[in-house]
Amino acid sequence: MNKCILLLSWVLLTLGCSDHTRQQNDTAQIDRKWWKEGIVYQIYPRSFKDTNGDGVGDLRGVIEKLDYIESLGVTMVWMNPFFQSPMVDNGYDVSDYRGILPEFGTMEDFNELLAGLHERNIKFVLDVVVNHSSNQHEWFKKSRSSRDNPYRDYYHWWPAEKGDPPYRYSLFDPTGSAWKYDSLTDAYYLHYFAAEQPDLKWENPEVRREVYDIMKFWADKGVDGFRLDAFQFVSKDTTYPVFPEGWVDDFIKYYSMGPQIHDYLKEMNREVFSKYEVFSVSEGAGSTFQDAHDLVDADRNELHMAYHFKTVDLVNSLDGYELSEFKQVFSEWDSAFAEKGWISIFLSNHDVSRLVSRFGNDSPEFRTVSTQLLNTHLLSMRGTPYTYYGDELGMTNIDLDDISEYNDIAAKNSYQKALSEGQDMGLFMERLNFLSRDNGRTPMQWDNAENAGFTTGKPWLPVNENYPEINVADQENDPNSVLNHFRKMTRLRTNNLVLVYGDYDMILDDDDQIYAYTRTLNEDKMLILMNFSDQKAQAKLPEAFEVEQIMINNYSIAPFKKDSTVVLEPYQALIVRFDGR
Repeated sequence: MNKCILLLSWVLLTLGCSDHTRQQNDTAQIDRKWWKEGIVYQIYPRSFKDTNGDGVGDLRGVIEKLDYIESLGVTMVWMNPFFQSPMVDNGYDVSDYRGILPEFGTMEDFNELLAGLHERNIKFVLDVVVNHSSNQHEWFKKSRSSRDNPYRDYYHWWPAEKGDPPYRYSLFDPTGSAWKYDSLTDAYYLHYFAAEQPDLKWENPEVRREVYDIMKFWADKGVDGFRLDAFQFVSKDTTYPVFPEGWVDDFIKYYSMGPQIHDYLKEMNREVFSKYEVFSVSEGAGSTFQDAHDLVDADRNELHMAYHFKTVDLVNSLDGYELSEFKQVFSEWDSAFAEKGWISIFLSNHDVSRLVSRFGNDSPEFRTVSTQLLNTHLLSMRGTPYTYYGDELGMTNIDLDDISEYNDIAAKNSYQKALSEGQDMGLFMERLNFLSRDNGRTPMQWDNAENAGFTTGKPWLPVNENYPEINVADQENDPNSVLNHFRKMTRLRTNNLVLVYGDYDMILDDDDQIYAYTRTLNEDKMLILMNFSDQKAQAKLPEAFEVEQIMINNYSIAPFKKDSTVVLEPYQALIVRFDGR
């Protein structure tokens, strides 16, 4: 790099100035969609804001914070389930798909919330849980009442006189078995998750009709999209064959993407998606790139967007992850979808621990800059970015030492399973403390008042003790906070289509500290530089880079030296517009 042409000062840039004139003039070749250009904000309603003092977040709490949500620059809100439910799995066990659980509010509250989002040009994405229902749903109550009940075939049953059913694994059951014996009709029912979450039998067309009617009910209300929970598991071989030895090493291959899943999705598309201006995304994308393409390519007429787990799966132990693997996963998925299809970009959600604790450095020294780095990455990749509530602040894991402190059924049942298997419970609890889903469900930290301003009552899950240092009120007034950096990033992405549709090319591929890539769309070119380590990092850029403008920098120090050398501070993250010769 022979010279750095800084057209605007870093201070002005970080206050949010944008260069609209650099938006490319010719977008005729781009298949532009609102859901591709969207930025998703995921809200866990139990933990967002409580307005009635019962310790549980509610719909009115989200209504109260609509202006805050708008201020983030997000354009879509995905909310976890608020349907009628016994709450065995915090709402992912639905007992009435058209009713709202009173602790969350009323249908009038939902209507007001939806209207408030739409007034602010924010779309709403509904979480649809239809791989399974609650065992308290009227369908299941009728299904288990007798073998000849019309609802019997709404679920998977195995008559006991046929002997033990072929083994199936349950993700949440303390025994590991997905078959539960029910003495009322002397039969077993199938549950891939908790015993209180029996799997619906999608092979029955009446089940599918019921689901489509439910989705139409909400689409008629005006919801803008559907997120299909655990949907890759819905199709099953109802002969229930014995899986071959070694299946456990390739769980997704044997349990997901069953024989009729594409038929079901095409039917859902015809019955629901094609009749409304909605978008759709399913949790899980199979086990191969082809699986994912078959779900979301436009000519398939199934879903709109793939949501794969390869990135979050990078951290499944106390050992963390290697930057080389991180780069590889993001680069391979981008390459696989560069020409067709569309993917989600995320590193956190309600099923994993906190963003900065999992992928960054949550020490007081580096928490702010490493969260800013991770948000820079998420909002500069091709694909639709998803941000989980609190990650715009850098909320961290909570320290829960004893199993009695946990709420999550997965944590409780896995503890019982580990205990029964004689595992090292000290090591088990250490892993659980780091990886538990409860880490990502602690109450939103609004201010430094009691319970972080989340509730006036006793919160359903403990508030993280670091809320006096990490909260919205303090960060609002700090121009260098994680919150205001997040806002700068959403503005930058919204105002620059190159960060949405531009080509992605990694540079410095083998660097073990720096993740660097370019985004290019016609004449618009941006370079993203990120130091993923707690030490300074130095590298030499290709000579072709001539910096025109620093768009994002989480330090006040520009890293560009002579001879195309960059020296990045720990967790420094930059986005620069450049002129490539």
